[in-house]
Amino acid sequence: MSGLTDGMSAVVFDFFGTLTPVSPSEAWASNAAPVAEVLEVDAASLVQVLDDSSPERISGELGDARQTMQALAERLGVRLTSAQLENAVRIRRAVQESMFGLRPEALGVISRIRAIGLRTGLVSDCTSELPDAWLRLPLATMIEAPVFSCVERTRKPDARLFLKVAAALGTEPARCLYVGDGGGQELTGASAVGMRAVLLAGPDWHEHGDRRREPGWTGPRIASLTELCL
Repeated sequence: MSGLTDGMSAVVFDFFGTLTPVSPSEAWASNAAPVAEVLEVDAASLVQVLDDSSPERISGELGDARQTMQALAERLGVRLTSAQLENAVRIRRAVQESMFGLRPEALGVISRIRAIGLRTGLVSDCTSELPDAWLRLPLATMIEAPVFSCVERTRKPDARLFLKVAAALGTEPARCLYVGDGGGQELTGASAVGMRAVLLAGPDWHEHGDRRREPGWTGPRIASLTELCL
C-alpha cells in the first residue's frame, strides 16, 4: 500500500466525484428534464429550484424523496396529483441512481484495502436517493460504515459526520485516511478532527461544479484511487 495508509487503521471515502466519476453540472441539469416534464414546468425552472434547495436537500431538511418532491413542486407553484407525485419520485430516483456508477478501479482498490486489514467507511453529502438505494449497490457489502448527510441532518464540513464514521469504525480519527475530491470543504473538515486527508484530483476533477471544492488545497493529492495501493 502507499505511504498514505501508513499508521492508519481505516480509509474513509467520499462518494460523488471520488468513488464515482465527477459529474459535470450539465449532467445534473439534464437529469431534471424528465422530472420537469412530469411536473409540467420548464427544465430551467426546476434546475434553479434544485440548485437553490441543494443545502436543504443534502441536510435532509425537506424529508424523504416524496416529501422533497412535494416541497419542490410547491416552490414552483405546482399542485401535483397523487399520480404525478408518484411518477415524479420514481423518475427522480431513477435518474439519480444512474449517477451512482463507480469508477472502474473503485471496487478493486477497496478490496485491496480490506485485504490488508484496513476498515472502510464513507461520508457522503447526498440527498435521500443514495441511502434509499444503498443496499442494492455493490459498495454496500464493502463499506463497513456509511454516513449520509441527509440522514444525519447536516453536511460537510460538520465535524459530526467525520467523528461518527470514525466511531462506527471503532477507531480514532487520527487513524483514518480520508479520500475525497474536496467538495463541501470536506478535506478541511476531515483534517479538523484529526484525520489524514488526501485530495483525489484526477483528469475529470476540473469538471467539478462545486465551488467549495478547495482548489487551494496544499495537502497530499493523488490522481487516481489506484495510487492508494502503490
